[in-house]
Amino acid sequence: MTDTLAVLGLLALLTSGELDRTVAYLVLAAMAAALVLPERFQDRPAFRKAAVAAPLILLGLQVIRLAGGESLLAASIEFAAGLQVLRLATRRGAAHDQQVIVLALLHLIAGTVLGSGLTYGLCFLGFLIVTPGALVLSHLRREVEGNYRQGARDRTGLPVDVPRILRSRRVIGRQFLALTCLLSVPIFLFTAVIFVLFPRVGLSLLLLNHNRPDRMVGFSEHVDLGGVGRLRSDPTIVMRVDPPGLPAAPPPRLALYLRGAAFDRYDGRAWSRTHHEELPADQIGFDVKIRRFPDPVRDRVMHIDLESIDPPVVFLPLDAVALRVFTPNPGLDQARPDLFLGGEGVVRYNSSAQRGLRYDVSLAGVSEPPIPSLTAGERARYLALPPLPPRIAELAETWAVGATTQREQAHLIEAHLRTGYRYDLDSPSGAAANPLEDFLFRSKRGHCEFYSTAMTIMLRELGVPARNVTGFVGGTYNRFSRSYVVRQGDAHSWVEVWLDGAGWTRFDPTPPSDAAPRSELTGVLAVMRDFVEALGQRWSRHVVGYDLRQQLGLYDELRDAYSRMVPRHGVTGRVLGSPRKALLGALALVGLALGVQRLLKRRQAPNQERQRSDDERGAHEAAALYRSLERLLAARGVPRPVSTPPLTHARALESLGHPLGAETVELTERYLRVRFGGEALDHAARRAYLERLQALRGVPVESRPQQGAANAP
Repeated sequence: MTDTLAVLGLLALLTSGELDRTVAYLVLAAMAAALVLPERFQDRPAFRKAAVAAPLILLGLQVIRLAGGESLLAASIEFAAGLQVLRLATRRGAAHDQQVIVLALLHLIAGTVLGSGLTYGLCFLGFLIVTPGALVLSHLRREVEGNYRQGARDRTGLPVDVPRILRSRRVIGRQFLALTCLLSVPIFLFTAVIFVLFPRVGLSLLLLNHNRPDRMVGFSEHVDLGGVGRLRSDPTIVMRVDPPGLPAAPPPRLALYLRGAAFDRYDGRAWSRTHHEELPADQIGFDVKIRRFPDPVRDRVMHIDLESIDPPVVFLPLDAVALRVFTPNPGLDQARPDLFLGGEGVVRYNSSAQRGLRYDVSLAGVSEPPIPSLTAGERARYLALPPLPPRIAELAETWAVGATTQREQAHLIEAHLRTGYRYDLDSPSGAAANPLEDFLFRSKRGHCEFYSTAMTIMLRELGVPARNVTGFVGGTYNRFSRSYVVRQGDAHSWVEVWLDGAGWTRFDPTPPSDAAPRSELTGVLAVMRDFVEALGQRWSRHVVGYDLRQQLGLYDELRDAYSRMVPRHGVTGRVLGSPRKALLGALALVGLALGVQRLLKRRQAPNQERQRSDDERGAHEAAALYRSLERLLAARGVPRPVSTPPLTHARALESLGHPLGAETVELTERYLRVRFGGEALDHAARRAYLERLQALRGVPVESRPQQGAANAP
């Protein structure tokens, strides 16, 4: 059970995502080796010396890594995990087991702060079940080892076999383990009540998230055609989306095109933004203006539950006109997420919770006012080009032959790229001096950023304003959570083209089969994945994200349910008409019951004290009388050995036919009834006992000694 706690604690720590995956695998392998290490190795002197030196060596290595630039958080987590592995490998006795339990608890607490996802929830549940039994067993082992120290011997003179005692099933059996584990049930219920009732105020200050900025193909703040991206098959969830107007049978995949960043300047190899300044968004409470403020009456709303991501960008569809954000602590201004508007329509957020963002997006309707036309300066930015080979412009003109409008030009270039080129994450064009030229004329294969860059540059060669956009293309439908799940593998890059009269319009030159949201799993595996992800969403929303709004909503639901159960009229309605009245009434009844109980105890206390005094006085008098009997027996040659109980000694005398045997048995039984049976000893009984003792003194005894009486069993 101690090993189980150690494993659960390490899993809660390792699944927080703060450790490098290779390091996490190494820790798991070392932990498995420590658990299967035979105990005979742990008693060797060399192993004991290693148990002392290894933690110091580990600490020194982590200090060296810190000096080399490693983050304090990663180094601390690695040290904590390594310390547990070393203790598992070198433990000896209950004291070390308790150290393992304490380290496991610290790991669980660290996992609470760093991760607290669904995996942590399962670890916490297992920890709750195993901990009571592990603590009880550890305490029992410590008691056994403390009572039978090195060299202890039993009554026969043989060394005490402590391992055999610890392996005994007479005390520690299945029933004992089941009962100790069942202690987790009241602990869990008490914890759940505290969790539900404790006010959700200011707890976000305790939440930390330290996600590493990883580059994903299709989404980045700096698009470099020579950069190395992450594989599309990465299943990590980025957000969950509930789009409006879904049919009764939602499609398994849906293209959403949620933009996170847009770029207007290309230097021949990489994209960037001309304007980097960010201004605070126009906010009224939790409503944010993009083109206007939300209108709950007429707006079509898309709900997005965004996980923590770096950079902290708010992902929006192209037709978003307003936002309404949600915060872990509604009503507290300091907890409200702050939004900032940057160049090219980029929206960032800054929240103290550092746990992502939940928001509703208001989508443009048919009655929305037209978008203002581009100014001369803006049009020049979206037509700017770096020095490029002339054949790129020639290719653009060739592909656009026959087009009479800018929209037709865009469609023709989009079609040529979709059909004439091949999608490839490992395009060799990234290493070329001019990646775009190499992609268009030599390799003719690349990932989505090559496609979007090619279309944007070729349109600018034709005088059509365009910009490069990165974000997430869409998601797959989860039947359990009834939302679309967007993963890191769905990151994508596309093009926005300015068309006079229509504004910014989306085009996607990447082949449709490669641009669509992907799901690597099918069949039963996909169903299991959807179930686990939906369970994780509910854990994140209703446990990790349990906030004041949910708490108040739960209270409202309970109040409404109570109101439906209790009649509103009559005496019952006046007394129990509301939960507040019922609670006050219950508290009054409890207070009344406690008061009555206390009053009864006060009245009974004198009688109980008097009875206790009488019982104690009678017991003392009975003990004094029996001591007189013992002195008489010793004087008559039959003393009671210290190791022999009184009644055993008296019956032994009787069985041997001793003249004092029968009377000694009766007097001893009378003593035991008074001493331990609660029988009263009044003045007459005491006088009668003394008279019988006096009579025993005159009973003649044979001169020969009574053999065996003193040593009777």
